[in-house]
Amino acid sequence: MKKNARRPKRHSKFGDQCVLTLILAGTATLAYGQQAGTAVVQPPRGDPNSTLDANVPRGFTVAATGDLIIHLPISEEAIPAMQSIFAILRNATVRIGNFEGTAIDIRQFGGTCQAENGGACIIDLPSVPRDVKRMGFNLMERANNHAMDWGLSGMEETDSRLDEAGLIHAGTGSDLSAACAPSVLDTPMGQVALVSTASSFTPMSRAMDPTADTRGRPGVCALRTAVSTVVPARIFEQLKRASDELESAKKEAGMFAFGIPPEERQPKSKNVVDLNGVTFRRGDHFELSYRMNPADLREILRSVRQGKETSDFLIATVHCHQPGNWSQRAPDFLVELAHDAIDQGADEFIAQGPHQLRGIEIYKGKPIFYSLGNFVFQNLLLAPADRDYYSSFHMNPAASTDEELDYALTKRGFWNPIWFQSVVAVSKFEHDRLVEIDLYPIDLGFKRAGPEFGNPQLAPPAEARAILERLQRLSRPYHTVIEITNGVGVIKLNSRGT
Repeated sequence: MKKNARRPKRHSKFGDQCVLTLILAGTATLAYGQQAGTAVVQPPRGDPNSTLDANVPRGFTVAATGDLIIHLPISEEAIPAMQSIFAILRNATVRIGNFEGTAIDIRQFGGTCQAENGGACIIDLPSVPRDVKRMGFNLMERANNHAMDWGLSGMEETDSRLDEAGLIHAGTGSDLSAACAPSVLDTPMGQVALVSTASSFTPMSRAMDPTADTRGRPGVCALRTAVSTVVPARIFEQLKRASDELESAKKEAGMFAFGIPPEERQPKSKNVVDLNGVTFRRGDHFELSYRMNPADLREILRSVRQGKETSDFLIATVHCHQPGNWSQRAPDFLVELAHDAIDQGADEFIAQGPHQLRGIEIYKGKPIFYSLGNFVFQNLLLAPADRDYYSSFHMNPAASTDEELDYALTKRGFWNPIWFQSVVAVSKFEHDRLVEIDLYPIDLGFKRAGPEFGNPQLAPPAEARAILERLQRLSRPYHTVIEITNGVGVIKLNSRGT
């Protein structure tokens, strides 16, 4: 484990129940599951069969936000609606967001914007991490597709600046184990672990563990996925014929798929076809389906369980753009990942990436946020830009400004209010159990010109209701009921955690 990763003191449930059982049983010999009177000894935290419940008292709260794409500091802006948002953060025990950028001084930085980046080389002023801390945050996700926009040196400098600001972060590291390891935040109400991973990442940013003869590779904690396109039967049969013709042509030329002779290949399902490296599945309608890399999943879930065994509360996060920023629906693998993480001990699961809201699910009494959109979205302030960025928009850096280029990016991909509408989700816990989630609608200034564009403020009443009604609709498939009270969305749980 990383950062303040000492083993916490277990002063409550386990110790108290052991004492009670000793008194009732009149013996010092206690076995897992042995009943003494009406008390049952709970398994130790290292027991793989333990349920790993939260260990937090009344009043423990987690304020979760979306992506922070932030170039300029904003914490001291004298705007009441903005300061109200920061006050909501500061009142929570845990305040978490996704730091999506690189905090460097470009005048002294020795690295360069990478040819392989997250779509643009996002750069933040060196003062931004301290400003994020002043907003109220104390925990940051780092595994995302922009973590290595400026290479390894950019990632390491950003992590150092987050450390200096007093922000606990996870998701990047010197190798895969370090990147996926849980980081621990000390709070007055217990220790909180964070495991941060990304299913959307640049291929060269994926961290790797060492072997006996090779060094580990620094980077992000990555979850690889393989996508297949589900198509109706009629389309599937046409694709199968095309695949068969292509395979015949390769066979006549003496070529074998992936260098494996036909007699050594594993038999494929009759409902799956590969056409020149693209996988299609037979289904009832068009959709994209994903399969998680088993080794990556094992590493991540092991980190989740390890983090929970040595902390009081664990948050698991993933940066996920799939199936695309256009989709308000979470991909199939994300639901599976969220459930798996909670089964392994996570107390809250947060997904980020698509820059817009997705639904909320309550699974086994634990909250799952399939996307909280954006918290800061300074898309018009991504400068400075490199020549590759200009070329991708067919613009000439000698004739256009960086700001005009950023405007072109926003106009192409994010010119709709939904990218600038989100919520701050405050989860409330009492005696180890989630009892309520309050959803505060925020407006990031799509209609506000100048420096306020992309910065969060409490949404005005009409917009707040529209945001919450959309979130109601998106959460309905998960059977989540959101009430709207005085401009705030409220999810209340009963004694069964539903």
